[in-house]
Amino acid sequence: MAETTGASPDDEDRADALFHALSDRTRRDIMRRVLAGEHSVSVLAAKYDMSFAAVQKHVAVLEKAGLLTKRRQGREQLASGDVAAVRSVASMLTELEQV
Repeated sequence: MAETTGASPDDEDRADALFHALSDRTRRDIMRRVLAGEHSVSVLAAKYDMSFAAVQKHVAVLEKAGLLTKRRQGREQLASGDVAAVRSVASMLTELEQV
């Protein structure tokens, strides 16, 4: 494993999860949509040329990384972007830039 400067293993794991989640074009597009406002997962799925299950998996990766949250309303799962998590990604990039 590469030596890191100043970051704890937990911080490095978090960074890995965040950058992995954002490494996919579809997930970045989902993030843009849910940062603009809450969307149901079924409405999100209708916007992509892939199965509902595939979109659900993308949403799950983003949720696991802490970039979005989901809540239930009746039969719908509603997804919202977490602006603070996105800012933490920006902060990590700024930290790298200053090295």
